[in-house]
Parts: sequence; C-alpha cells; structure tokens
Amino acid sequence: MNALAHCAEALYAQGHNPAADEEALAGAALISEWLPRVVAAPTDLNARTELLRGACHGGAALAGSMLALAHAIAQAVGGAYGLPHGTLNGIVLAPVLRFNAAIVPDAVRRFGEAIGAPDDPAARVEELIALAGPTRLSELGVPEADIRGLAASAAGRGGNLANPQPASPEEIEELLRAVF
Repeated sequence: MNALAHCAEALYAQGHNPAADEEALAGAALISEWLPRVVAAPTDLNARTELLRGACHGGAALAGSMLALAHAIAQAVGGAYGLPHGTLNGIVLAPVLRFNAAIVPDAVRRFGEAIGAPDDPAARVEELIALAGPTRLSELGVPEADIRGLAASAAGRGGNLANPQPASPEEIEELLRAVF
C-alpha cells in the first residue's frame, strides 16, 4: 500500500513530471492487479514477482517526483505510535484522493484508470486495503483525542507542503476522522 501511495502521489506532488508519471501509472496498474492475487495465494511466485515489479515502479515514481499529503499524514501518525507505514498509507490514501480530486481531478482520474476505477479510485483503494489488515485508525489503537494534534503535525510536514494544495490542520483533521 505504501508503493501504491507512491504511485498516486507521484502524479500530483510538486515535482511530478512525465517520466515519473509513466512509472506511477505502470506501478499502480501492477499493484492493483497483483495484490489481490498475492493475498489469495501468498506462495505464488509469479504473482509476488509482478507485485514487486509494481512496487519497483512506485519507487521509481517516488524518486522522480515527491511525496504528498497521504505520506505526511502516515508519517505523523506512524511516528507518534510506531505503526506500520504501509498500512497507514493504505488507510489514509482514499480520503486524500477524495480531497485531491477537487484540486487535481485529471491526476486522480489517471490514477483511477490505472487501478481500474476511473470513476472512484478511492473506493478501489479501500477495497485493496481491506484485503488484509486494519482499515481504520481506531483498529490500530490511535487515540481519538490525539487526532487534532496529529493533524497539526501532518500539516507542517514536507509531503503536505508538496501537495498540489496543502491541507490545513482542520482539513487534515477531517480526513483523519473519516478513517477513524
């Protein structure tokens, strides 16, 4: 899910470019196709290889652009509680895509097309994160009372500042509450 977030964010982070976009779209397509197969058959070497190829494309996309809002939130929450980075990116990516769809609709649509959901990429991300593991911050033990402070922390992070439109602490708080 971390690699999928790399793919999404590479399409709209400040610093995005055609080469990184190409890597992001290739990675997103592979991850969306092969992650369900790996979850269904964890010992399938071909499925794992294809999923890893998708993650590699995601890494190349990240290297060619920057991180954005989902990573800022995941880093703030994960850093506060020592929680898994990939899981957190999976949980927060869907609301961030909905937030960014109003700002950079073409980039979010292109990501949606790559993952087979041009009309609702956030719903597809929610399907993928639900394949295994937590889907809500509350399931990870994040205290609801800490959401406001986590939002303020995320707002000042570089990923948020590289988002096409940085989110305010209040907007980030809303995103966190959406997945609490």
